[in-house]
Amino acid sequence: MYIDGSLIPVQSTRREEYRAHEAHWWPSFRDLGALSLVVGWGDDVPPGKVTDFRRAVDLAEDETVVFAWMTWPDKETRDRAYAKMMADEEIGPGMEMPFDGKRMVYGGFTPLLVEG
Repeated sequence: MYIDGSLIPVQSTRREEYRAHEAHWWPSFRDLGALSLVVGWGDDVPPGKVTDFRRAVDLAEDETVVFAWMTWPDKETRDRAYAKMMADEEIGPGMEMPFDGKRMVYGGFTPLLVEG
């Protein structure tokens, strides 16, 4: 298993547009090998003393933090999927997103412990 995780600042008024964006693209990821997608809309994201989710994405007052992750069978499947999607003109770097992608925080993770 391999995990892609992200924190995304989304204008609170664009919640449904963002949900629709994720729902629209999920079949493409699934068809390229992704196993699951979880998208969480922040409703209890407290400020921290040193750092927190809000500061990680430089959250504006009219925005909400989205915490999302996608699982893959392995890193190789994920890498092939992203390479194929980035080469696709409809999906690649020019794809319009309903959030400020420059403030998105993301990364790939090898599971250390999985329960349940």
